[in-house]
Amino acid sequence: MTDRTYHHGDLRRAALIATVEALEEGGGPAALSMRDVARRAGVSHAAFSHHFGGKRGLLTALAAEGYDLLADALSAAADDLIEAGVAYVRFAARHPAHFEVMFSPALFEPDAPELAASQQRAGRALTEALSTSANETTELAAWSIVHGFASLWLSGSIPHGPADDAGDAARPVIRLLTLP
Repeated sequence: MTDRTYHHGDLRRAALIATVEALEEGGGPAALSMRDVARRAGVSHAAFSHHFGGKRGLLTALAAEGYDLLADALSAAADDLIEAGVAYVRFAARHPAHFEVMFSPALFEPDAPELAASQQRAGRALTEALSTSANETTELAAWSIVHGFASLWLSGSIPHGPADDAGDAARPVIRLLTLP
């Protein structure tokens, strides 16, 4: 147990915070330990496992939260293609643990209703942002560019310092989408 206070009814929130901490500290999802996350959340391993059913259940909850956060970020950009792309890249840079899990479907339960609802919400927000696109191929190209940029940024393949803003770095690349 940790010094953190656990309040009944807030296990989910505590678990997701602890999962993000564990993922960001190293090893990634493959090294994630339910016992470590339970310890970080300040709860017993048994209660924790009972609530999530296991690692896949926990990562399903994290992916669902990630899709909701992404939907919020995209919705704030309204229907501005450039700003939606910047919001997508900033989301990935600010939530790398969520981003990694969201796009690794082997880690979670893809048929979970909560996850499906969150994915649909993010999908609608993305579609709205891309509504000025000419067709589905253009939409896929736009998503590929921003997702690829975000992935390259997170992997360190695009050189940047800790104070650099991923969205600002991506903006000139995203603007290429609007060229004739």
